[in-house]
Amino acid sequence: MRVAWVDTDAGGRIHFTAAFRWAEAAETALRRRLGLLEGWADYPRRRVEAEYRAVLRFEDELTVRIRPERVGRTSITWAWEVLRGEELCVDGRHTVVHVDQEGRPAPLPDRVREGLG
Repeated sequence: MRVAWVDTDAGGRIHFTAAFRWAEAAETALRRRLGLLEGWADYPRRRVEAEYRAVLRFEDELTVRIRPERVGRTSITWAWEVLRGEELCVDGRHTVVHVDQEGRPAPLPDRVREGLG
């Protein structure tokens, strides 16, 4: 993947929101590979955080790695990294909460827990 023009700010560096979009795309790709995309909309974000360690600029090549850091009763915390080659540029995590039709926290489906196990 490369840093697109739309991912940069007026200073030519990545806009801080780009890392969150890349992490979310990596989360979606992982869930797809695991066959866990069904009900994906039932996992709103509860908490997001990132630490920007090195500057990324337009056309830089990058890799995003993601893994489930914690699987709770109703939530999943994803830990992720954005790398340029072997250099860690951004790392972060975001927590998603499984909700029912009324928007209340609900236990993770067994298939999700097993798939991430």
